[in-house]
Parts: sequence; C-alpha cells; structure tokens
Amino acid sequence: MNAISIVIGSICVLVIAYRLYGYFFTNRVLKIDDSEPTPAHELNDGKDYVPTNKWVAFGHHFAAIAAAGPLVGPILAAQFGYLPGLLWLLIGAVIGGAVHDAVVLFASMKKKGKSLSEVATEELGPVAGFCTGLAMLFIITITMAGLSMVVINALVENPWGTFAVGITIPIAILVGIAYKMTGNLKLTSTIGFILLMVGVFVGPYLEGTALGNLLTLNATQLSLILPIYAFFAAALPVWLLLAPRDYLSSFMKIGVFAALIIGVFFVNPVIEFPAVVTEFVNGGGPVIAGPVWPFISITIACGAISGFHAFVGSGTTPKMLNKWSDIRPVGFGAMLVESLVGVMALIAATALHPADYFAINSTPAVFSTLGMEVVNLPALEEEIGMDLEGRTGGAVTLAVGMSYIFAKIPWFYNLASYFYQFVIMFEAVFILTAIDAGTRVARYLIQDFFGNIYKPLKRVDWLPGSIFASALACIAWGYLLFSGDIGSIWVLFGVSNQLMASIGLVIGTTVILKIADKRWYALTCLVPLVYLYATVNAGAFWMIRNVYWNTEASGYSMLNGILSIIMLILGLVVVIFAIKKWIELWKDPRFTQPATISS
Repeated sequence: MNAISIVIGSICVLVIAYRLYGYFFTNRVLKIDDSEPTPAHELNDGKDYVPTNKWVAFGHHFAAIAAAGPLVGPILAAQFGYLPGLLWLLIGAVIGGAVHDAVVLFASMKKKGKSLSEVATEELGPVAGFCTGLAMLFIITITMAGLSMVVINALVENPWGTFAVGITIPIAILVGIAYKMTGNLKLTSTIGFILLMVGVFVGPYLEGTALGNLLTLNATQLSLILPIYAFFAAALPVWLLLAPRDYLSSFMKIGVFAALIIGVFFVNPVIEFPAVVTEFVNGGGPVIAGPVWPFISITIACGAISGFHAFVGSGTTPKMLNKWSDIRPVGFGAMLVESLVGVMALIAATALHPADYFAINSTPAVFSTLGMEVVNLPALEEEIGMDLEGRTGGAVTLAVGMSYIFAKIPWFYNLASYFYQFVIMFEAVFILTAIDAGTRVARYLIQDFFGNIYKPLKRVDWLPGSIFASALACIAWGYLLFSGDIGSIWVLFGVSNQLMASIGLVIGTTVILKIADKRWYALTCLVPLVYLYATVNAGAFWMIRNVYWNTEASGYSMLNGILSIIMLILGLVVVIFAIKKWIELWKDPRFTQPATISS
C-alpha cells in the first residue's frame, strides 16, 4: 500500500462528510438559527465572553482539541498494523467525533456557555449533573497529566525545543495586545507567524551558550514548570494569552501537516507495515498490552472521538462564537481536520520499517525478545544526531517518521536534524495549546462544582475565585504528572477520555430528543454512544483485571484501578438517568409540535 492512496482517500471521505453530513446535522438536526444572539454577544465581558472572528475561533478550538491524541494515539496503535487505526480514524471521526463536538458546543451555547455538568443538571437532573461534574473533574485532571507527560518526553534535555516552545508565550501576549489595540488580524497574524519561525531557527545556535544551558531541563524541572505556565494561561484574560497562542499555533499545526501531505505526494513512501500485524491483535504486544478491540478505540481518542473536546466545547469555545452557524466549521469541521492529522501521524509511523518502529517504541529489553533487527534506524540516528532506541511514548516516533519522509526529498537530505527538532517542537506546541485550554476549562469546572458550596466561586469574573480554581487545577494534575509515567497514565487517560465522550453523547442524545422534528434524528448520537460505552467498559475491566490489580504486571497500580471503577460508576449513573429521560421524551406527543431547549 502506498501513502498517496491513503491520503487522497481520507481527504475525500472527510470533505464529503463535512459537506453532506455536516450540513444535515447542524442545519436539520440541530436547526441552528443565526437570528438568535450567541452567548458571546449576550454576555460580552471582554474577558471570557468575547465575540470572535470565525477563523480565530476555529484556530483556538482546533489548537485546543488537537493535542497528543491525534499524534501519539495513532502511532502507538500502529502496533496493530495500519488498517485498524485508519478505519477508526475515519469512521469514528465522521460518525462519532464530529457529531459529539458539534452537539456539545450547541448544548453549551443554548445554556449561555455553561459547562457540560451544568447542562447535565438542567437536562437530566441534579444527581446526573453532580456525577457528570465529578467525572469531569477526575477526567480533566488525568487528561492534563497525560498530555503533559508527552510534552516532557519531547522537551527533556532539549534546549532547542524548549526555547522554541517557550518563545511562543511572549509572542502570543504581544499578538494579543496588538490585535486588541489595532483590530488588524492580518497584520498581527503575519508578525506573529514570522516571530514564531525566527524562534524555531534561532534554536540551534543556543547549544553551548548560557541560555542553552539554562534551558537544558530534566523531567523533574519540566514537571514543575508546566503547571506554573498553565496557571497563568488559565487565570489571565482569554484574549491576552490563550486565544492568540492557540491561534498562532494552529498555523504551525496545519502548516506542518500540509507540508507532510506535500512530502507524501512528492516521495510517495511505501507503507512498510502490513494491514494487520496478526501476532499482536490479541494482546501481548510490546507497545499496547491489550487486544485490538477495545484498545484501538481507546488508544486513538483525539482524531476519532474524544471526551476532552467536550471540555473545550463547553468551556472556552461556546463563549467565543460570533454566530450559531460557526458551529459547523468550528465544531464539526475542526474534528475532521484533526482526523486528517491522525491519518498523517499514522502514515509517518507506518512508513518506518516495523523493526525500526518497535525499536523506538519498546524498551531495549522488550525489543530484544521480538526477534527483529533494525534496518534504517542506525542511519537515521546518524543523520539526526541522537540515540533513538527505547524512546517510548510516540512523540519521537512521529518526529523520526516525518524526518524520514522529508529527508527523502533530494534538497532536504542534509536537514534531517532540523526536521526532527522542528517536529519535536511542533508536537510540544501542539499539546501545550490543549494543556492551557484544558486547565482553563478545569478552572471553570472547579468554580462550578465548588460554587455550590461557596456561591461567589460561581462568578468566572471574580478574581480571587479564578486564582484559587486555577491553582487547585494545576496542583491536582501537576501531582499526577510529577509522580507518574507515560505507561501508567496514557491508558487511564484513554479510558477516562472516552468515558467523557460517552457522557457528551448521552447529553447530545437528550438534547436532540428535545428539539428534533423526528425521533430517529437521535440515532446520530445514540449509535456512536452504544459502541463507545461498550468499548470503554470492556477496556477498563480488561485493564483492571490484567494490569492495574495484577501484582505481576509492570503497570500495577491500586490507585489507577480505583479511579477506573469510580469513573465507570459515575458514568453508569448518568446513563441510567438519561435512559429514564429518553423514555419520557420518546413518548412525548411534542414530536408533532416541535419544542426548543429551555435556555
């Protein structure tokens, strides 16, 4: 199989899905109406509720949702071969992910930009709302730790990457202030993008300098710095740091993958992996311990369907949309673009020789048991100038795979080390935009949740409450980050993330049953919900039995097992209350007299 056919086929599927299914879902099922003011206009406060240009909102939303999942997930899932991951990326995104993101965004906007827990409270009752809120706090904490772990693995002892990532913060603040003062989006975007590129190319000259030594950080130092950065991103006004940084990062994200698509068309690499690596589909593989199902749909979350998107879609983005019709490009469309990102990451991984892939993604001790011999890896290590074996977690594999493709272009042959470091930096920026937006969402959740005890916390514009909630969010996920590792966190993140997506689809099904002209429109959410909820429970029970509570397993963790059970119970309570509500709505004669969501 060659890569070009996969890219062309994937783009065709996603474009047709956006044009046809996207229009049907937003215009027919959700019945969006631009004559109604959005929360950004109704509650404009210049800080959290800000009417935002459609493409800036798209940039923020895409940058926030497209984190480690579409990069790392497909790479880890390549263990099973290219076909299971490719099918899940395309089918999952069209049938599940895009629908999930659009309906959550719609439901939150109908409730004036409230969080999903508050939407659940109003739609399903206080018990379901409490369980949703508690599950969201658990899940966002685990998610932030899992995403941050990937950033650390990419930046540890890497001053070039650390500088290139760090310089995006003052650049974003400068762009935010400039746009606030001038309103000239094109000029500020151009200046910001040029400064980002300067930051990337200055990196190599830091080696051996005082600044380079200062930026050569170990995992412990990075584990402390990331939560501190996230605190400021969550507490500062959205226009000052979070939105411009995410917007500028989206240029780099889309640009890098556009370059990869061009590189694929130019080089047309042959996919080295078989469609299905049969010896690992039943579990016991060196990268993923479990079988292809349910773990293909857990390992690949973002890129197909992701509960983390529900945090962004009921957190920052619903407070920014200028028009209701922006839901289609921002909610539905951004998910499909993320799916393409996942496809390209899968191609970058599977273009490597399988032995080279497993040498990077397995510890040396495990790789020695596979009976494989590396093929191109020694030459790649020499070109890049780094030892690549045993650098698990997926981030390095993507950088090596993309460098491998780019370096095949004749005039780029001697630039492999630049490509590698650029992609490492790009991955870190990609993920950090989700960390800062996710932490801000965690701040909103904490204010909502604890605001039931102390009422002033409910006010998102109350400075002491914002500072307290931001600090608490950063301390919680920072502790998991400081004490964990990618092996212990990623699968827990995957299970909890997909449980959150299931809850989002539960609420989406409820919302559609309340507003739809036809009962069967609810199947747009119910079909992916049934599959995903079964997948989550199967994956969680497999991990609890075989890993978390198996004293002989390397990932043994009593805490992870307890967290998994708590989250499954919370999800079950929400589903039970939802089914009760669905039965009431299904029998309601309202379907002959369409109603609307209460606001």
